[in-house]
Amino acid sequence: MAAAHDDPGVVQMRQRGVTVFGMFFVGVVVAVCLVLAAKIVPAVTEYLAIQKAVNRAAQSSSTVGEIRSAFERARTADYFEAVTGKDLEISKDGERIVVEFAYDKEIHLAGPAYLLLKFRGRNQ
Repeated sequence: MAAAHDDPGVVQMRQRGVTVFGMFFVGVVVAVCLVLAAKIVPAVTEYLAIQKAVNRAAQSSSTVGEIRSAFERARTADYFEAVTGKDLEISKDGERIVVEFAYDKEIHLAGPAYLLLKFRGRNQ
């Protein structure tokens, strides 16, 4: 009697799919990405709030003191602490007021590992 695999009428099916180890690996990668996103999103949200405050302060004021004051009011209302009015670099480009800021944000990952985000911006 011939074996089933020798019979030309029998079609063999190959098994396809992901192994348990493969699923575990994908799960770990997805979990690490989610943890990183959960730690990075607040820092990016803070940057966007600072950018918005800088734009408002530069548009609503004309002197350095007024710009810093307007920024501090926005800082109090938007609850961010990374940049203060003293950290702003204010200059003029012709008739246009330019307000710039830069800061670093360290995010602790695990043990001695940190993620360093460098933020820079200016009014539009």
